[in-house]
Amino acid sequence: MNKLLKDYVLVTNNKKVYDTYSDEFNVEHIEGMDYSAVLNRCRELIHTGYIMETHPLSGSIKPNETPFKTVLLSAPSSDEISTDTQSLLIIEDAIATYEKFLLNRPTPNWIGRAVEDFMTIDLSLIKPVMEKLF
Repeated sequence: MNKLLKDYVLVTNNKKVYDTYSDEFNVEHIEGMDYSAVLNRCRELIHTGYIMETHPLSGSIKPNETPFKTVLLSAPSSDEISTDTQSLLIIEDAIATYEKFLLNRPTPNWIGRAVEDFMTIDLSLIKPVMEKLF
């Protein structure tokens, strides 16, 4: 395993992302189609010193339209843990935005091909970032 890759973690609820990167990369796979669980896990990691490397609302699909999300975070660079204020503000804003969109219109209960399509879209959003790390 490339040493550089140990300094990052992918948080995802997308099995395609997990299947693509878990052999070579630290991937936290959250079972199920719960976008908010990914956001909340990212917030937990940020409070332990991780830094947001990709935006949790990336892409042009509204957060209440897709059930899948993948976020890249970097590990704390030292044993001294401090919360990255910018990352915390970004994740808190993303959670508030997600909740606001859900109030207006809940995420549909997608099935079949639509689920596969949303997983593929999410994978395609993280793939260019991952290629830069390799």
